[in-house]
Amino acid sequence: MGFDRLQFDTALLNFSGDRKKLKLSVHIFDRIASTNQKLWEFIDRGHTLPIVAIASQQTAGRGQWGRYWQSLPGGLYLSVALATQIKAIDAPHLTLSSAWGIANALRNNNIPIVVKWPNDLILQKGKLGGIKTEVRTREGEITQAVIGVGINWTNPVPDMGINLESFFKQQPNTSSITSLEILAATTTVGILSGYQRYIAEGIETLLASYLEILDSMGHSVVINGCPGEVVGVTSQGELRVRMRSPGTVTEICLQPGQISLGY
Repeated sequence: MGFDRLQFDTALLNFSGDRKKLKLSVHIFDRIASTNQKLWEFIDRGHTLPIVAIASQQTAGRGQWGRYWQSLPGGLYLSVALATQIKAIDAPHLTLSSAWGIANALRNNNIPIVVKWPNDLILQKGKLGGIKTEVRTREGEITQAVIGVGINWTNPVPDMGINLESFFKQQPNTSSITSLEILAATTTVGILSGYQRYIAEGIETLLASYLEILDSMGHSVVINGCPGEVVGVTSQGELRVRMRSPGTVTEICLQPGQISLGY
C-alpha cells in the first residue's frame, strides 16, 4: 500500500491548525536515492521553500559522518528544506532545534522519546531514529538548510534499534500516531516548530528544553584513560564533559564525532 497523501494532509492540518500558514510544498516518492539529495535538486531548480520530501524507501540514505542509514520499506524517510538567515557558525542550532522539536512532538503524543547527543532519537534505550542536517552558506550566513530524518515505523531494525510497531505492541492504545502518514505529519510539524521556536526565543531557551530530554546527561565516559561525566551541551552543540583526575576537576567540550556515547 502506498503513502496516503490525504491522510497526511489531514493530520498536518490537525497538528498545525492552519495548513495555509505552513506554505509547504510536499513531494511523495516510492523509492529514491535520498530525500535530502532530492530537496537539494529542487533548490537548485529554484523551488520556493519550505519543501518536504517523503520516501517509502531510500537507496542511498546517509546518517551523520557519512554513515549508512538503513532505509528499508516501512520506515519514515523525510526531509524538510528551509530558507534561513542565521550565521554559518550557528549551524549546530539547526540539529538541536530539530531534535527537540521532533522529540517534543512525539512526546506530546505519548511516545517517551529522549535525545542522545547530538542527533539520535531514543526510545526505551533503543535507537528509534536519527537526524542529518546539511546547509549551504554565502558570506558567512546559512541561506538554505535541509534537515533529514529517519524514524523506524514497521521496518526491521538492528539489535541496537527499536521501531514504533514493537513499542505499540507493548503499549497499545497509548498514542494518536496510528499510521506512517500521521507520523510523517507529526515529524514535519516537529521540525518546523523547533525551528520557529529557535528563531523566536533564541538558542539558550531552546537549549534548556533540549537538555531536559537529553539521555546523555550523567553518562560516564573515559577519555585518554581519565574518567569523566557528561554534564551538558554548549550552545554550539559541543558535549560538555567534567573530567576527574587526582586532585583536580576540569571541564572539556567535545565536537560531534570526537566521542561515541554508545547505546
